[in-house]
Amino acid sequence: QVQLVESGGGLVQVGGSLRLSCAASGFTFSNYAMNWVRQAPGKGLEWVAGITGDGGSTKYRDSVRGRFTIYRDNAKKMLYLRMNSLTREDTAVYYCSKDTARGQGTQVTVSS
Repeated sequence: QVQLVESGGGLVQVGGSLRLSCAASGFTFSNYAMNWVRQAPGKGLEWVAGITGDGGSTKYRDSVRGRFTIYRDNAKKMLYLRMNSLTREDTAVYYCSKDTARGQGTQVTVSS
């Protein structure tokens, strides 16, 4: 079955950087577009970024475009999210997702 395991979250100061990772298994990773979504405290799930199966095309929500980079390594079945210039509004649990499946998430907390 589909398994997605996120890691790399933590506590970072405003303006800092983090790289999130997602290890995928249970499906042919390179065949599927993947996404990062997040859920801030007290708010609903929010799409952050997406990437095609071959990694050739990416999309971002407006608030993270230019600061976040989604990429993948299909040989390793890994999905990544590089986050720069973090703001307090980026504080959330971040999930990688395939269709409707998500992992357990990794907490990102941005403090001033």
